[in-house]
Amino acid sequence: MQYPIFQSIVNKINHSLNKRKINVVKFKTWEESRINAAGLEILIDLNDSTKHLTHLSINFDWDRFREATLANALEGTDGHPMLKEKRLVEANVIPSIDTELVWHFDVSSCQPQKGTDDDNYRIEMASNWMDRASKQVNELLLADDIITRWHLEIDGDEYGKYLTAINLLSYFQFSIDGLKSLNEVNDYVGRKLTYLLYKTNRIIKIVDDSVMVSAA
Repeated sequence: MQYPIFQSIVNKINHSLNKRKINVVKFKTWEESRINAAGLEILIDLNDSTKHLTHLSINFDWDRFREATLANALEGTDGHPMLKEKRLVEANVIPSIDTELVWHFDVSSCQPQKGTDDDNYRIEMASNWMDRASKQVNELLLADDIITRWHLEIDGDEYGKYLTAINLLSYFQFSIDGLKSLNEVNDYVGRKLTYLLYKTNRIIKIVDDSVMVSAA
């Protein structure tokens, strides 16, 4: 990876996850030179720990401008290769890590298996528990000032419309501005990961307990 600072952050995240009893089934970094970006994709299997969710995705996004800005600000990173690129160093960027969390639901257990004379019955039943979950999730994340939304995909059969995908998405952003060394950055990332996992577990319980679906 051409991002030494971000690679150090990735290593910190990997080490922290390995110390926990978390079933990580995917841990993959990526780079896209055309958009000057890099990232980390994590997929966690939830089948053994929840009733209605299958996986949790955690995606961390980064770019060359944040990497160069942080390299220019930290002690001991004078030899960073991106400091040779003037356009990167002079960019007015506040270094931060963009983080996306996605909770993937088991659609078969989150809506009735068959519909009624009402073409929208199954979707309406799912919408009821999603409304309950949204209220509690928004209360939990109120102080975080983040964006949370549902992503749904719809299809139809002889019983009417039904959901083929139910995902809850939350977007966090953690500023790394003002830190003085790579050790401080890694310590900060470790604390934020602990915070994210705490909120994640709270949300898993909320949404898991919110799913109540009556048979048609």
